[in-house]
Amino acid sequence: MKNRSLLTAREREIFNLLVNDHTTKEIAGRLGISEKTVRNHISNTIQKLGVSGRAQAIVELLRLGELKLN
Repeated sequence: MKNRSLLTAREREIFNLLVNDHTTKEIAGRLGISEKTVRNHISNTIQKLGVSGRAQAIVELLRLGELKLN
């Protein structure tokens, strides 16, 4: 049985860019979405993980194997 990812495809895309040091503005431009939408995806992920910020979310996603450092 395949494990289902905790993240949506878009959330994963955003966190992969965040972990590679892209700003919210850069991510929005690159993905063709608004900065508000990027922040909403980040907030949703933080809430799903039960953590209190982007840095903690990245650490937790790495720990869970949901995110990899390139």
